[in-house]
Amino acid sequence: MIDARGLVKEYGAKLAVDDLSFQVQPGIVTGFLGPNGAGKSTTMRMIIGLDAPTNGTVTVNGKAYGAHTAPLHEVGALLEARSVHTGRSARNHLLALAATTGVGTRRVDQLLDLVGLTDVASKRVGGFSLGMGQRLGIAAALLGDPATLILDEPVNGLDPEGIVWIRNLLKALAREGRTVLVSSHLMSEMALTADHLIVIGRGRLIADVSVAEFTHRASSDLVHLRSPESERLRTLLVGPGVHVTSLSADRLEVLGMLSDRIGDIAAAHSIALHELVPQQASLEQAFMELTRDSLEYQSTTKAPS
Repeated sequence: MIDARGLVKEYGAKLAVDDLSFQVQPGIVTGFLGPNGAGKSTTMRMIIGLDAPTNGTVTVNGKAYGAHTAPLHEVGALLEARSVHTGRSARNHLLALAATTGVGTRRVDQLLDLVGLTDVASKRVGGFSLGMGQRLGIAAALLGDPATLILDEPVNGLDPEGIVWIRNLLKALAREGRTVLVSSHLMSEMALTADHLIVIGRGRLIADVSVAEFTHRASSDLVHLRSPESERLRTLLVGPGVHVTSLSADRLEVLGMLSDRIGDIAAAHSIALHELVPQQASLEQAFMELTRDSLEYQSTTKAPS
């Protein structure tokens, strides 16, 4: 189990993590989500001792990472897949790590087979694609057969087969009773992989709930409608806390207003409704709505002139 209590991390005048507390339980896959700049990578670095908290504590299986006598047997981490000696082969990279932890060559070869790199095990890592580098990083994280796994964007660069593979692997590891914490910007993949979510924004905890509860919260006021006067209705519906998206010429998606209220507004203005259907929000929709006020970097849809 990972137990973070009151974590604070300051870099000069910048507050990267702000009084963050959460627990990551064994036996399930926990998704770690947040917009860019939310503090996810900083938090994961503090968990494995690469950064020291300004305040607060974080333990893994009851101890600080550095207090474990054989930390790689307790925690496997993939934070940066490219952090390897590019002149080494994949097998030699793993053998070098294995030599520091008392892991034998048999385990190295088993992992190369598990991640699908046996055929390129003798090739230099510098020539690997991003996806191959990710597979090697996952093998390194699993080297000590750890009870806890922390993976930052593990599906980056993987092809569809690779994405399905890592999804099934994470689920299988969780079923074995391991603690699995994984971050990703691919909401569709998190919806298929994670059982629980920890969501942060601007370094603070926003949500600590199951995936089902997370999407349910956003679904209570997500509505699809169809009307021949959709643009007129759109103007009437838009307001504080209400976001309206045009799906087609006569279809709208409304977030932030219940279907009863939409129907009342349409009736009051003699606007015909051909459909008015409450929707189940996707994880992406729920995430965007929840973190809307926590974005550090926001783009615009306006094209440059």
